[in-house]
Formats: sequence, C-alpha cells, structure tokens
Amino acid sequence: MIVVMKPDATDEQIRHVLQRIEELGLKSHPIRGQYLTVVAVIGDEPEPVKQALATAEGVEKVLPVLSPYKLASREAQADRTVVRARSLEVGGAKIGVIAGPCSVETRDQIMQTAEAVREAGATALRGGAFKPRTSPYSFQGLKTKGLELLAEARERTGLAIVTEVLAPEHVPILAEFADVLQVGARNMQNFPLLEAVGESGLPVLLKRGPAATIEEFLLAAEYILKTGNTQVMLCERGIRTFEDHVRFTLPLASVPWLQEHTHLPVVVDPSHGTGRASLVTAMARAAIAAGADGLMVEVHPDPEHAWSDGFQSITPAQFRQLMHECRAIAQTLGRIL
Repeated sequence: MIVVMKPDATDEQIRHVLQRIEELGLKSHPIRGQYLTVVAVIGDEPEPVKQALATAEGVEKVLPVLSPYKLASREAQADRTVVRARSLEVGGAKIGVIAGPCSVETRDQIMQTAEAVREAGATALRGGAFKPRTSPYSFQGLKTKGLELLAEARERTGLAIVTEVLAPEHVPILAEFADVLQVGARNMQNFPLLEAVGESGLPVLLKRGPAATIEEFLLAAEYILKTGNTQVMLCERGIRTFEDHVRFTLPLASVPWLQEHTHLPVVVDPSHGTGRASLVTAMARAAIAAGADGLMVEVHPDPEHAWSDGFQSITPAQFRQLMHECRAIAQTLGRIL
C-alpha cells in the first residue's frame, strides 16, 4: 500500500508514520516529491494496518498498490526518476548515451575508444572487465586490470564508467572503480546479485533477460529498489523469438509501455537488440523516436579484430553519424542529446 502524506505534513509526522509502520512489522520506503511525500509499505497489509496508518496525523490517504512491482510502479511515484552518475544523466530532458567496447582489451583500445565517443557526445563509457560468455573457452575479460584501465580512461575523459558485475562477491571490487553497476541479461533474475548491487548504493543498469516478460523485468528491478537504492535504469536489449535474421528481436513498444507504468528511466541497447552493426544506427534512431531516456551502444576502433562481439560493434566514425542523426530526432521531441 501507499501512504500519501498531506502537503503540509511535518518531518515529525512523517517520522511517526515510518515508526508506526515498523511497529506493525512492515517495511517503509519514503519517497519525497516536490510537493508531497508518499511512503510505500512493504509486507502483508491486512485491513487493520490500513486503518492504523490512515488515522495518523499528517496522513492524507492510504491507497492499495495493484501492481506486483510496488516500488517501481507509477502508483508509488508519479515523478520520473532521474539517475545521475558523474557525466551521465538519464531520465530527464537529457538523453544519456553509454558507448564503448564490449570488453576492455588493451590500454590503447580503451583510451582510443573513450576519447572518440566523448568527442562524439557520449556521456558515459561502457566496457566489460568481467565478461559472461556462452562458451567457457571464450575471452573472459581482463578482470581487475580491465577495471584499472577503465578508471584511467575516466580520469582522461571525465566519462562515467558503466561495467558489468557477475557475482555478489565481485560488487566490492567493482564499486571501487565503477560509477554504474550493470546487471547483464543472463543475471536479471540472480536475486542475491540484485540485492548486492542495490546495497552498494551505486546506480544500477538492469538489462532485460532474453526470455523475460515485462512483469518479470520490473520485479527484478524491485529487488534492487527494495534495498533502498532508487537509482535504477531499465535496459531493453531485445528478446529471443523465432526470427533468425537478427540475433535478438528489439521490441521498442516496451519503451513507452514501461514509461507509462513505471517511474524508472528506460535505456535501449540496439547493439545486442539486433546483433548486427548495420542495423544499430537505424534502431538507435527508432529508440529515440519511441521516447527512450538513453542509449547503450557498442563502439570499437577495429570491430574486425575485436575480442568479443565485433559483429555488432560500430566504428567511431559510424558512432559520430549515429549521434548526429539521433540528436536531430531528440531535438524535435524537445530533448537534449
């Protein structure tokens, strides 16, 4: 349920409501908006609980939350969440662009890419240091060395670092280097990992699993939000269908649907969403037109010799053109890219 406080509710009244919720054996999640405060109540909610909270001083009304994803829903928070991490801002008028290689390979590769995407207008650098691969014989990433190279690239360019975390025990080391922790599609329902990244306090980019429904996607986000970490971005990266002309099918209808039902910002990954470099720019344009709050694009200075995902990576020159075309579309929608 949601406890809506009166616009003139005092801090003392809000604290009393939070204390009362705890006394009733439930958990509270206060959300302070521009004009009023609402408190999401997590746990079993029998009618006597509703009555007890409704009679507290400073309470306007108590409402049930119909969505299974209570904290991610628009019922819990009407205002859109804006996620900020250094140079990256996603969810407001500005559209965030996260660009970089699938994996960190060498110092020259990541520095060259970082400088190129920054000059083109990217607001964050992506790069995998710990890589989940389908085959155990594929390149698994440079690990700690890769994190160190990403940190060096951030120092040189000022770009926020977005990198993937694979296991709960990796969170402390990644938190020392990263500005945003990415939970990949394969780990969307790795619940201990979701709780660990939430507890880190860092912004989180959560990717949709290739076979996950939208409800499952939002309930995965709920695991992070439940820790008290509100800085969560949803990333649509395509789902597995019967089509074989693309690696995955990128369902862009999910962008406006998610924005209609959740306050969390929505990022689109056209690189994984198609698996083909030749389609990335077109789908990036379509994502912006659909209202996406951000893009995540794989960029490599030499895709032909990339150690992973070269077939879906675009060159710095192609990325500059992508940014030029997407910027024009964003402007027509009154947004900044």
